Amino acid sequence: MHQTTATDGTAPDGGHRRPGRPDDTAVTDLALRAATGDRTALNAFIQATHQDVWRLLAHLADTDRADDLTQETYLRVLGALPRFAARSTARTWILSLARRVWVDSVRHDMARPRKSTAQWEDAAEHSPSPDTAGDQTWAELVDARALLDLLDPERREALVLTQVLGYTYAEAADIAGVRVGTIRSRVARARADMVAAQDAARAAGEAGDRSRATARTAGLPGRGDDATLRRTGGLPGAPAARRRGHLRDVG
Repeated sequence: MHQTTATDGTAPDGGHRRPGRPDDTAVTDLALRAATGDRTALNAFIQATHQDVWRLLAHLADTDRADDLTQETYLRVLGALPRFAARSTARTWILSLARRVWVDSVRHDMARPRKSTAQWEDAAEHSPSPDTAGDQTWAELVDARALLDLLDPERREALVLTQVLGYTYAEAADIAGVRVGTIRSRVARARADMVAAQDAARAAGEAGDRSRATARTAGLPGRGDDATLRRTGGLPGAPAARRRGHLRDVG
């Protein structure tokens, strides 16, 4: 049955289709030809799928590890291609392999620290396809990546597959090896988690602003007054000579 896509770029089941992605049928044909030893088809298959593989792994792991994990994925592809039977699209198949590579890396490195905001900013210029950011600034992308990094891995995976890479819920379910309903649930919970995290960060910022405003109203020193206190030896606003004299008397 022919599947239509909404004019706003949203797939019928909630995924967000990315423009310019090679046709799945053509990519699957490349994989089948590559499985027979066609080197030209293999190179074309790698070129057609590399971007999605890298971006998935960059979101699931981090940009520093994405290159190595992508290379490991294609090494596995070379061994697995002769067994590819097109029971799913080749794109879904290779992303399933990429996901397994990521899972294996997590099992071997459970204690790996999370990436800091500074590292995300440094890595941003090396990320492929910055055009996918649309009108977002890098600061906004760093914030989004930081929020993604806080998500449960399964929810992050579902959100990245459907909302970042543009796969339908059915395709994402095939890649993750779960039911469509599970993907829907994980995406919904991931969105709720991100909204909650944003609200918490906003509330913390507002609380800090109120605290600083209250301190200024009460005449209490803020963080910027520390140097003044060290120089004068007392509260801001009191005559410096008297404060220094008082300190000498006490000493």
